[in-house]
Amino acid sequence: MTKKETKNNTGELVEDFKKLSIQVSLNGLSFCVLNTVENSIVSAESVVFAKRLTPYEVLKRLKLLFSTHKIEQDRYSEVVVVHRNTLFSLVPKPLFNEEELANYLKFNTKILANDHLAYDELDSFDIINVYVPFVNINNYIYDLFGEFTFKHNGTVLVESLMNPHMASKEPTCYVLISEQQMDVTIISGKKLLLYNSFTFITKEDFLYYLLFTLEQLELDTESVFIKLFGQIEEGDDIYTLCYNYAKNVSIFFPSFSEHPHLNSKEETIDFTVINAF
Repeated sequence: MTKKETKNNTGELVEDFKKLSIQVSLNGLSFCVLNTVENSIVSAESVVFAKRLTPYEVLKRLKLLFSTHKIEQDRYSEVVVVHRNTLFSLVPKPLFNEEELANYLKFNTKILANDHLAYDELDSFDIINVYVPFVNINNYIYDLFGEFTFKHNGTVLVESLMNPHMASKEPTCYVLISEQQMDVTIISGKKLLLYNSFTFITKEDFLYYLLFTLEQLELDTESVFIKLFGQIEEGDDIYTLCYNYAKNVSIFFPSFSEHPHLNSKEETIDFTVINAF
């Protein structure tokens, strides 16, 4: 994307040096503003809703969040929106047909006739992620900033976790936990074995989905590495329960190698928000 330019108070042209990333779900919102000159975070916040909202209500909360942080008053060289939901399906690229988007989704999730469908291309892995974005959010962002990029959070997760520096020869199950949603990404070597997302309420729900997923892939809980991250800490109920059923459970601290000013063990910025750039 080309850099945008604006004028400062003296009328001189200056380049915008900030990037804005926003993650939207029915359970919460998060954003961060990145200073590309200093490679540091200017502003960031995550909001968890007390209950699951409608897309209309989420937009109202996003407007309030932007107003509080004066986000709409700034200019950005890049704006990225990440849609986090379970309305998606991964399709091998050789089998993908742009005219069949609804058919890829209808067996995995309930979609409406007027739903807008989109897809992301994961070129490095020959995978297409077909999904339902929040159209009202996209329209609002376009009205504010003009051209922008939007992705599904699964796209960001898979591309980030399958980076070369993350490679492991042993099967590894990464579970991102946030606002009663768990995103499961299982990788072995340079191969993606599975990406799926589940909504859960209790810790028992969480354990059920995790063990069921491992069973479907015939992965032994005694040998597979399970790395939990996001809204989870060692000693939490979910962590303790998982540790009772699997041998190699640990808290995963992502390496923000492209953003050296971030300390992954201290920063609470959402993994997909910072990796969306």
